[in-house]
Amino acid sequence: MEFSPLGTSGLNVSRVCLGTMTWGLQNNQADADAQIDYAFERGINFMDTAEMYPVPPSADTVGATERHIGDYFVRNPSKRNDWILATKIVGKGLPWIRGGKGIDKASIAVALEGSLKQLNTDYIDLYQLHWPNRGTAHFGTHWPNDIKATKTDVQKEVERKRGVVEALGEAIKSGKIRHWGLSDDTPWGIHTFLNLCDELAVPRPVSIQNEFNLLHAKDWPYLIETCVFENIAYLPWSPLAAGMLSGKYLDGARPKGSRWSLEQRMGLFRDTPIANKAVAEYVQLASDLGMTSSQLALKWCDYIDGVTSTIIGATNLSQLEEDIDAFVMPLTESQFDSIQAVFKRYPIAF
Repeated sequence: MEFSPLGTSGLNVSRVCLGTMTWGLQNNQADADAQIDYAFERGINFMDTAEMYPVPPSADTVGATERHIGDYFVRNPSKRNDWILATKIVGKGLPWIRGGKGIDKASIAVALEGSLKQLNTDYIDLYQLHWPNRGTAHFGTHWPNDIKATKTDVQKEVERKRGVVEALGEAIKSGKIRHWGLSDDTPWGIHTFLNLCDELAVPRPVSIQNEFNLLHAKDWPYLIETCVFENIAYLPWSPLAAGMLSGKYLDGARPKGSRWSLEQRMGLFRDTPIANKAVAEYVQLASDLGMTSSQLALKWCDYIDGVTSTIIGATNLSQLEEDIDAFVMPLTESQFDSIQAVFKRYPIAF
């Protein structure tokens, strides 16, 4: 397993990050235990979760994923320090979490205490803001005029961010979190937080995690350039486009027990005719290159300049093994060129 610096944190994280968002819905405690142990055996030291998980989120399951991780550490206390543990405070919109309000100074303290309790830990290595309070071009809203920047009260947004930064600074001073990061944000969001951190003498964010995959690469090149130049780790989530790049949803297939067989909060916005065509080509190319289509997609993601660690997720150990194996063998320049030839025809397929 190879490792990369987590921004300015001083930590080195595995090039693979263990995602957990199915634990507590599609996976039980025994599954979570097995995945944690297997990932560690393969050299992974980085695990990502969130207070709202599992996904799709609901009032009945909220927090179950953090509790599964916490249960594991209660039974295996010596292994807590083996992991760089990341979690996230939820953004606005879920009525069963703090009434659906957004992220502000007051909510940071409440959410952080909840996560510490559920994770059964005294500290969180990386505490992330799950998504911004303002509308941003994520979750299928990146097309022209889906989000209108002119409708944002910029000063109000900056002031709320100032309070968030103050709260994060207090949490760092108390030792409850060691570093903090962003998720589903933009270059403007990154730079606004950087400026506020410098103004308030609070440590800067060390990372950002956004959706990035062969079907949806809008962060290249501008946001990733920002991350590289500002020394912020870039952490792609959904490198398989919610499983679509595995090929299992081709032509409307919905395997029993799969994620797309469950009701989705945002709908199946990734399921477009263009995406289906692209996946079919990637599946064929992967076969020609002697790998699975999931491995092809993960290899490509890991190969992209500026990517720090790719967040993967699996519902069983065979999938996890397949995914981790993708990072073992390097992608050749010839293979990358073959993938790029398809990618250039479908750079944003949904």
